[in-house]
Amino acid sequence: MNVIEIQETGGPEVLRLVERPLPELTGPDDIRVRLCAAGVNPIDTKIRQRGPMLPEGLPAVLGCDGAGVVEAVGEDVTRFKPGDEVWFCHGGLGGAAGNYAEYRVIDQQFVQARPRAVGMVEAAAAPLVLLTAWEALHDRARLAEGQRVLIHAGAGGVGHVAIQLARLAGARVCTTVSGPEKAALAHELGAEFCINYHDEDLVEAVMDWTEGQGVDIALDTVGPEVFRRTIPAMAHYGDLVTILDPGPELDLKEARLRNLRLSLELMLTPMLYDLPRARLHQGQILRRCGDLIDRGDLRVHVSQTFALAEAAEAHRLLEQGHVTGKLVLNLE
Repeated sequence: MNVIEIQETGGPEVLRLVERPLPELTGPDDIRVRLCAAGVNPIDTKIRQRGPMLPEGLPAVLGCDGAGVVEAVGEDVTRFKPGDEVWFCHGGLGGAAGNYAEYRVIDQQFVQARPRAVGMVEAAAAPLVLLTAWEALHDRARLAEGQRVLIHAGAGGVGHVAIQLARLAGARVCTTVSGPEKAALAHELGAEFCINYHDEDLVEAVMDWTEGQGVDIALDTVGPEVFRRTIPAMAHYGDLVTILDPGPELDLKEARLRNLRLSLELMLTPMLYDLPRARLHQGQILRRCGDLIDRGDLRVHVSQTFALAEAAEAHRLLEQGHVTGKLVLNLE
């Protein structure tokens, strides 16, 4: 089978198309999936640059998100049969191979039935961003109806699904964008107010929108500078969640005076530390999101697809920092 492999760290050019043997079932709960699509996420580019997050190291196959068709099952598999269509977030961190490949072997517990309302490309784009946004808003920030929520980079991968999840919970949403096209997408997905971060002051805009109260919840998907600038835009006793390292030089005096609850969100933790209960919880989240997708209440925006052999080009585009929604490798 064909896979995209890295044998060393570096730029997109280290992503190489190579042949590997077809993976075999090794455990009674294993299933083999013929992958139809694989999501491309920022974590993939970071691992390519810095090396795998797990100790097994190189060579490695990247890609946490996948969707495909079950081709073979182990003797104890009860949840799936050949021909079933599935989606999942598993592998790609070092250790278990990722999904930039034509086939995967994976334990049945890490796999869910694919939402029927979308195709394989959309399904492969979704798991990591859905889990990240859901955990950040519901598990960390305790999202509730009527709250005012700020989602940074609302047209991005995590941001555009976070807008929808917040609206589905009955929250009012504002978001930051870089231009009118991204603002149009954010409004379409449910954002009430868009802030162009090139032209507008974040704190002033938020305070105008909230009549001087600040937002109850903010989700930082950008990084340390945005995290710091968001603190004075928060309501007292609010929740500020970041999916990135907020950096070493933090002045938290204003956050303390506002009595903010600061949270870190990394949906990869259950994979990194092999946490069965947390993995079970993530499976429940994916099933709930799948139901929302099938009802037409939630969608994932894919801006561009690439062939497996074009993975390096997908990485180059993602690293430019202007992607709307998600990028996907289409293996069909």
